[in-house]
Amino acid sequence: MSDMDETRLGEWLAANVAGFAGPFAIEKFAGGQSNPTYRIDAASGSYVLRRKPFGPILPSAHAVEREHQLIAALHPTGFPVARPYGLCEDAEVIGAPFYIMEMVEGRTFWDGALPDMGAIERTAVYEAIVDTLAALHSVDYEAVGLGEYGKPGNYFERQVARWSKQYRMSQTDDLPEVEKLIEWLPRTVPAQTRTSIVHGDFRIDNMIFAPAEPQVLAVLDWELSTLGDPLADFSYFLMSWVTEPEGRSGVKGLTGPTTGIPTIEAVVERYCAATGRDGVPDLNWYFAYNLFRLTGIVQGIKKRIIEGNASSDQAAKTVERLPGLAASAWHFAREAGA
Repeated sequence: MSDMDETRLGEWLAANVAGFAGPFAIEKFAGGQSNPTYRIDAASGSYVLRRKPFGPILPSAHAVEREHQLIAALHPTGFPVARPYGLCEDAEVIGAPFYIMEMVEGRTFWDGALPDMGAIERTAVYEAIVDTLAALHSVDYEAVGLGEYGKPGNYFERQVARWSKQYRMSQTDDLPEVEKLIEWLPRTVPAQTRTSIVHGDFRIDNMIFAPAEPQVLAVLDWELSTLGDPLADFSYFLMSWVTEPEGRSGVKGLTGPTTGIPTIEAVVERYCAATGRDGVPDLNWYFAYNLFRLTGIVQGIKKRIIEGNASSDQAAKTVERLPGLAASAWHFAREAGA
C-alpha cells in the first residue's frame, strides 16, 4: 500500500498515459531522493512516478515540472533519458504534482572503481560516460525549446554568490579556509566561454547502463539541472579523480592501463575532442569551487542537525567531513594560485 490515493492515480493514468492499462501495483524506491520516486507495475508495463514532497515547500524547490520539461525536450533528440509519459500539475490527484516516465531496466554502478569488471570493460564504461556528458553539452538547447530553462551567462559568478549566501545563512562555526574562499573565489572566476544544459550532479551512480554492454540507457536525477557553464558538470565529474576511493565515485590512484580506468588526462582529451575544445582551463579553480559548494551543502545539514531537523546517523557522519572539505577546497585554491 502506498502513501497516496491509488484509485485517483489509476484514473489519471488511464486518462493521460498512452496505452496504460491496469491493474497496477505501486512501490516506493528506497533511498533519499529529495523527490520521492515510485515504481508502478501495470498490465501494460512498468513506469516510474516522481512527485514533489507532500506539504509546504520552498517555491523553487523540488520542481518536478522542470524535470519533466527537460526530459520531454531531450528524449526526442536521442539523448539517453527515460521516455516521459505525462505531467500532472494538479496537486489534488495524489496530494502533490508528479510526472510519469518509462521504467528503464539495467545496471547501476555505485562504486566508481567498478570492482567486478575487467580493465577493458572499465575503459568502455568510462568512455561511454564521457561521451554521454559531451553529448549533453552539445545539445542545441534553444532548438529543443529550452532557451528559457536558465540564465545563460555568469554561471560561476552567480553560483559562488549563491553558495556564499547559503553558507552565511547556516553558519555555525568559524572556518578560516571558508572565509578565504568567500573572498578569493568571486575575484578569480574564470570567463565563461560556452553555455549548455548542465545536469548539476553528473556522476557514475546517476545513470543506468544496458544489462550487458557499456552503454548508457538513461541519465537520472535532473533536479539540479539548468543552463550554465558546461565546465561545471565536467569539473564536478572529474572530482572523482581527486577523491580517495571510498566505495562511491572516488578513483584517485586507481587509474591507468592496469585497471582500465582512464587517467584524468585521457578523460579531458576525449571530452575536448567530442566537444570541439582545444583544452580546458586550470581545473584547480573548479575543484576549489566544487568543494566550496559541497562545504555549503554540508554546513546546511549541520545547521539542521543543531536545530533538531535532521536526525539520521548518516547526516552526523556527513557533518564530520566539514573541516576536511573546507581544507581540501582551500588546498585546490592554493594550487590555482591563491
